[in-house]
Amino acid sequence: MADGSGIAATMTSPGAGRVPMGMMQRFLQRRSTVAFLLCLPLIALIAGFVIYPAFYAIYLSMLNKKMTTFVGFGNFAFLLKRHTFQLVIFQSCLFAVTAVVLKAILGFILAHLMHNIPGGNQKIWRGLLLVPWVIPLALSTLTWWWMFDPSYSAFNWILNQFGLENVPWLGVGWIARICTITVNVWFGTPFFMIMYLAALKSVPEQLYEAAAIDGANAVQKLFFVTLPMMRNIISITVLFSLIVTFADFDIVRILTGGGPQDMTHVFATYAFQVGIQSGDIPLGAADSLFMFPILAFAAFFVLRGVTQRTKEIAT
Repeated sequence: MADGSGIAATMTSPGAGRVPMGMMQRFLQRRSTVAFLLCLPLIALIAGFVIYPAFYAIYLSMLNKKMTTFVGFGNFAFLLKRHTFQLVIFQSCLFAVTAVVLKAILGFILAHLMHNIPGGNQKIWRGLLLVPWVIPLALSTLTWWWMFDPSYSAFNWILNQFGLENVPWLGVGWIARICTITVNVWFGTPFFMIMYLAALKSVPEQLYEAAAIDGANAVQKLFFVTLPMMRNIISITVLFSLIVTFADFDIVRILTGGGPQDMTHVFATYAFQVGIQSGDIPLGAADSLFMFPILAFAAFFVLRGVTQRTKEIAT
């Protein structure tokens, strides 16, 4: 009876059944657990729409054209030997780097101009300058295509008014390259402007006052106050724009379709041509994967610099 009463007492003990429940409550009340549960839908979306397609693209890139035989890195070696793909690599790097540098410079200039405009006028100008970024890219690119069109070109009409001859904007390789870069710069500059404007507004005015007391002029304030305070924003903005510009499809596809003579193809448009139009999906997948090591290399150095500067500020 004693043993039975002991077992019964143990079974009916108030704390015996609440220990696991208490651990569960503490687990659910932890901030990291709550954060993970809140992010779980987003993680599922990323896994379904980013991670799975990425690994499936790697798998496809290692198959033959009929997708029946495993060929390893054969598609990558085949692409590297093609002169057209070598042009694609050159054009993609030229297109992305040139466009990002120009967008960063113009965005920085516009941000300073906006920062110095007083009151409500700044909101008006800021809204107007954001229009190119707000308009759907495919729609605005069609407008640019009409202005470059050899038969109805608005630019050629202006040239004709001054007695100059027509320019084959999209018919000559280097001119077509400049046109595609110009459209990308026109579209992306407002993004740089708004990011840099936000960074400028976060720079304390006391730093400029202290620099003025020390006798610094406008150029010295720019290089020794403004730029150091904006370095992280500049780096992150450039990295984000570099990723988006490398993956650009609409501008080149609508303006030139990769021509003339494949001189304006970028990775995305060439992958579409090879994989979809020519029916060689594994080769198109291999083409698209060439962007990954380039962007990973750029992201590594940019993010490492941001991390180091953040640690320096913290210490």
